[in-house]
Amino acid sequence: MSTTPITRRVRAYFAPVDRATGTPTAFDAAQNGSFTLDTPPAPWIDLGWCTTFRRSNTESANAGIVPLRSGTPAMASTQARISADATVELQFAIWGKLQLALSCGTQQVNLLAATNGSITAIALEPGSTSTALNVGSADSQFSAGDLIVVDTDYTGQIGFVGSGISGAYVRIAADVGSDINFIRRISLNVARIATIDSTSGTLQLEAPLPAGSPPSGLQLNRVTGFVDREGSSFFQEWSGLFVMEGEQGDRIIFYYPRLQSMHGAAETVETLAAPLERVRLSGAFRALAARDATDGEMVLCYRSYLPA
Repeated sequence: MSTTPITRRVRAYFAPVDRATGTPTAFDAAQNGSFTLDTPPAPWIDLGWCTTFRRSNTESANAGIVPLRSGTPAMASTQARISADATVELQFAIWGKLQLALSCGTQQVNLLAATNGSITAIALEPGSTSTALNVGSADSQFSAGDLIVVDTDYTGQIGFVGSGISGAYVRIAADVGSDINFIRRISLNVARIATIDSTSGTLQLEAPLPAGSPPSGLQLNRVTGFVDREGSSFFQEWSGLFVMEGEQGDRIIFYYPRLQSMHGAAETVETLAAPLERVRLSGAFRALAARDATDGEMVLCYRSYLPA
């Protein structure tokens, strides 16, 4: 039991928060703490290794805990917690749809491919799953390596929108207007095509869609890239899981039920060999309170240690 954890890097995993109810994705270290790093338990999504991982809270500087004094002279008889605030900062080692979305702090917009200036969605056919999309004869419009987004048409929905993970909040339908592709523009239900089975008209995906198997009625668009806008009002919110794998077989796990981005898009530049530079995505998150079902306590973060 008496060991000093020695780690190399931190692995980051994120999972959706139900924005309508404020319900985070739960994580039980007793049941799932020893998961294989390459295969996290569903619905956690592996966002890869991260660097410069830093976490802080007001209590580490004694700013949130004060003594309650009594008597003459006044002496500390007990302590009270008057405030709690926790933050996490990191740099993602790779660029991808979710890393970009998390680091930008607001809507992450998909650039939908157009043909002759027109954007046309393709309806999924029956039998589609989270890893295999049946598009029939439309498979000829795609190539292995293409990025695609799968989501519903916009038909006047208000509130949080996006399959599986909320990608935006619509206050009034007039803000969006008649853009039938709006939800697919902001959707986080994005994947990459690995192979195409032209016999069955099926697109095989490199990884499962974040929202799982698509229900009937969803449409598909090809994506050429991503864009985000600084200054808009939407905040990304996720459950976060950060794992430090010890060299001696032990493990440290930080579980944050609710994290919201607390700054806009930011990057850092690392010089490799002139003139080459590596650009990393910087993320900073504030922990929001969640109620522990065990005893009703309000919690910002759980730290677990699994000995070797």
